[in-house]
Amino acid sequence: MAETLILPQTESRQVIYDSLIPQIAALVEGETDLIANLANIAAALKEAFGFFWVGFYLKKDTQLVLGPFQGPIACTRIAFDKGVCGAAYTRRETIVVPDVEQFPGHIACSSASKSEVVVPVFDQAGQVTMVLDVDSDQLNDFSDVDATGLEQIARLITNF
Repeated sequence: MAETLILPQTESRQVIYDSLIPQIAALVEGETDLIANLANIAAALKEAFGFFWVGFYLKKDTQLVLGPFQGPIACTRIAFDKGVCGAAYTRRETIVVPDVEQFPGHIACSSASKSEVVVPVFDQAGQVTMVLDVDSDQLNDFSDVDATGLEQIARLITNF
């Protein structure tokens, strides 16, 4: 089934998240395939905000492995103790990085990435199963509004 997002014509990220989150919930409702849902979520976020890169890294054995994404090619595997994704996974908390060059151990999958937000995704047992990674080609592009909105989207993933 083809879907179309209805997005408000505003620069307010809060307004866009408020509109987008119920649409993503409806999009994934009833679909049990994780990869299909992650692909649609990444596409919806990319379409709604025009972020440089949006995607998921899934826990596989002892590392995070690239999953569905939108944007330029990316690092395929990330150790739990490396980069912003590894830190969010290990700390079990959202990390907002205004300038990736200032983050110790940042992994430069693309030199165009300037700021980043990474949200851990938990399963129903409370274990981190993946992270949602969003990159911008602008410095200081993410705020608490993004962290909160992306955390709400991550909670939708827990349900399937």
